[in-house]
Amino acid sequence: MPKRCLLTGLGGFIGSHFLEHVLLNTDWEIIGIASWRHRGIPERILDSEHYQRHRSRVTVYTHDLATPVSPILRKRIGRPDIIVNFASESHVDRSIEDPVPFVKNNVDLVLWLLEFARAVQPEVFVQVGTDESYGPAEPGHDHAEWDPILPSNPYSASKAAQEAIAIAYWRTYQVPVLLTNTMNNIGERQDPEKFLPKVIKHVLEGRTMPIHAIGDRVGSRYYLHARNHADGLLFILDHVRPVPFPSAARPERFNIVGEREVDNLEMARLIARFTGKPLKYRLTNPYVDRPGHDLRYGLDGSKLGKLGWRPPIGLEASLEKTVRWYLQHREWLEFSYGNGG
Repeated sequence: MPKRCLLTGLGGFIGSHFLEHVLLNTDWEIIGIASWRHRGIPERILDSEHYQRHRSRVTVYTHDLATPVSPILRKRIGRPDIIVNFASESHVDRSIEDPVPFVKNNVDLVLWLLEFARAVQPEVFVQVGTDESYGPAEPGHDHAEWDPILPSNPYSASKAAQEAIAIAYWRTYQVPVLLTNTMNNIGERQDPEKFLPKVIKHVLEGRTMPIHAIGDRVGSRYYLHARNHADGLLFILDHVRPVPFPSAARPERFNIVGEREVDNLEMARLIARFTGKPLKYRLTNPYVDRPGHDLRYGLDGSKLGKLGWRPPIGLEASLEKTVRWYLQHREWLEFSYGNGG
């Protein structure tokens, strides 16, 4: 009997890649929930050849998770075996510009989703988190699972709050929570506000791209393709079972990390190289135009690595594939959500 997976945020960038990966690599039935109000767009699903081939396995319900799941919708969804929560507002700049609705949305949605999980009792509830919950990583240090949580801006604070609430439901209500944290994702169909498509757009238009740096120290990340992220999540779901309280003091937690650290200037140069056009850039102090910015993020992926997982696609191969896709689909560099977000 195929498993039933409830996937939130499947109209978002990373959620849509997870949907593709699951359709290609499992026989699962997917129940999706999307509000279509928070940066999710149906074209991310409809344009997928994997969705078109396997659409009979996907049912999508329109619902704003920042509100309760109605008894009618709960009955229609039934009991999923797996819940994977990608749904969240995710852009740091917008969280800084208008923090209250941003944070409130992320907190409310995880509360109501965990209430739903408490009622239907899935086998596992995956809360997908970010490296930013840990705050900046000093040079030479990569955060291991359960390092101190020190978020720097409203976005990262809202993601840390989601994790804390999930842990509370794991302990108080026995919701089978499993936490993951990941680094900056790249890939096709990403919002134009994100670093990779923004660099492509600047390069194609011959404009100067600002790169954050303090003096000559440039910010860095462990970038990984969203399908690598999806592969890591599926590996965890195949190899790990949630631990219950009180047999464990804390739920299982895994970092999903790219193959190597890359500073943002090197990343921009790689992107430009794959476009075939030169990069114009200037180094800019992030604390001037982006308060709460973290110059470096780093996660230690050795725990998941010891179980046998490695990113299946290398950084440069996945980056070249992604850039070439944008060059063939330039409308994804141009679209705007308007004032509604």
